[in-house]
Amino acid sequence: MKKKWPLILMAGLAAFVLAACGQKKAETKTPHVLTIGLEGTYAPYSYRQNGKLTGFEVDLAKETAKRMDLKPKFVTTGWDSLIAGLNSNNYDVVFNNLAENSERQKKFRFATPYVYSKSVIITKKNGAIKAPQDLKGKKVAEGTGTDNWNNAKKLGANPISSPEFQTSMDMINQGRVVGAVNSREAFEYWKKSHSNTDLTYIEIPENVTKPSAIAPMMNKKNAKLQAKMDKAIQSERKDGTLKRLSLKYFGTNITEK
Repeated sequence: MKKKWPLILMAGLAAFVLAACGQKKAETKTPHVLTIGLEGTYAPYSYRQNGKLTGFEVDLAKETAKRMDLKPKFVTTGWDSLIAGLNSNNYDVVFNNLAENSERQKKFRFATPYVYSKSVIITKKNGAIKAPQDLKGKKVAEGTGTDNWNNAKKLGANPISSPEFQTSMDMINQGRVVGAVNSREAFEYWKKSHSNTDLTYIEIPENVTKPSAIAPMMNKKNAKLQAKMDKAIQSERKDGTLKRLSLKYFGTNITEK
């Protein structure tokens, strides 16, 4: 019996070392797979066409995963549960037009930005809103906790919760709100399929609201995953992939500052 103990101890130690090594390599929730969280309802960033998930961020996430030698897997969820899902480890990263701001930086880790999104005020053509200062004290439709919500508050507006872009447009048309602070690119895309719309947008000066840096967001602890993602996105910028995808979905290049 005494002679067997060293062998048992060595086997146990070897198993412990292998387990520890395995833990160090676990950069994604599923081996060899990059699980990506998004809404899938915000065209042209991510949306469904004939039942199939598509869009700028869908194509970008697929290409980014490929350059990281990972297989992409998409998980769609509503905005209200999107960030909570990242905290619960339902996915490795979020590609969902998320702006990198100081509050989010305290809790999450961001990879290299891939878009610089310009916010505008979407409103009725002949409505009361003619300039950003006209929003003071007025109701606007915004996603709770979004940068659009924060920007609306900075303009003195009263944000009313809206779950998705189309709902915000409906709320304006119905007169429930006077407008919405949102992405110019998203509105331009939406307008293509709503040619008879009575809606337009008003520019917000950059000294009032700067373009938002949009980047992949992941948990604080995942520094290795961020490093690999940074490298992948930087290569996509260098070889023109970011610009090509932007021109495909937005008709213009919004990937540069």
